[in-house]
Amino acid sequence: MPTAPRSGFDIETLFLLWAARETGVLDALTSRAGTADAVAAETEVTPEAARVVVESLADLGFLRRVGDEYEVTNRALGFLAKRDVRSIGRLPHALDVLDRYTALPETMTTGTPPEPSDDSLVNRLGAHAATDEAVVRASVTAAIRLAPRAERVLNVAGGSGVYAREFAARGFETTMCDGDDVVEYVAPALEREDVTLERRSLATVADGTYDLVFGENLCRSLDVAEVRTLFSTVEDALSACGAAVFVEPVRGRSSSTATVRASMEALATGSGGAHTDAQYREWFAEAGFEAVRVDDVPGTDLRAVGGYKRGVD
Repeated sequence: MPTAPRSGFDIETLFLLWAARETGVLDALTSRAGTADAVAAETEVTPEAARVVVESLADLGFLRRVGDEYEVTNRALGFLAKRDVRSIGRLPHALDVLDRYTALPETMTTGTPPEPSDDSLVNRLGAHAATDEAVVRASVTAAIRLAPRAERVLNVAGGSGVYAREFAARGFETTMCDGDDVVEYVAPALEREDVTLERRSLATVADGTYDLVFGENLCRSLDVAEVRTLFSTVEDALSACGAAVFVEPVRGRSSSTATVRASMEALATGSGGAHTDAQYREWFAEAGFEAVRVDDVPGTDLRAVGGYKRGVD
């Protein structure tokens, strides 16, 4: 059965949940309604549709029967608990992505993607926090391999902090920066971690000096001008001979599945895409980096693109 990348759920399950969310069925089930009849009464779906959705959600483990009614299970926690980034999981963000994909025909015609939902940022951070541990470890290991003498690390646009925590766990002096909304939301989850949180935009990354600047799935979300600006700013934040490493899908080096996914998400959101090996080398060189490398990240479809700040002549 076909599955949606990264979500871990098959297409039928995602569409079931997406349709339930769009019609208000999920909201009814997670707040008031405990039966299919109650769902039909509180929404505009037909009684038959309510029955099929409720029974299917129960079959999938999102609901459980308690007496004559259904209750939501922990599997549906991501639709209920938004306060802790670690409790949300991948699913709500997967539905947001599906929402954007269903709008692609209009987006492709108008050139304007739909406005994100109120919960889209939180859902994205929840999915980020649920990144497979093996991917996190492999990405951090690849970055360290390019900067084996690094002591101070800056995780740019670190999102949920899952990568920053891994650097800190390995003994690095770790700073993570991101926008105001992100930092405010993830701060409680990181307060007991040995990670310094900073509120910075991509234009103000160079506030401090670091031996390694790291980012993941960041360049794929930016247009060409933004990537060039990012690399130039990052170069200013590095110590002498420091390294910048970005773990990304690279067109021509990663699988077509990974690069097409990046391109589709860029089309759906209005910016970014999968860039090529040659583009990364050009942009790193323009920003003043040398010895640019594009290394495999074992066990993933990602590549570690890195370069070193030129030493003083």
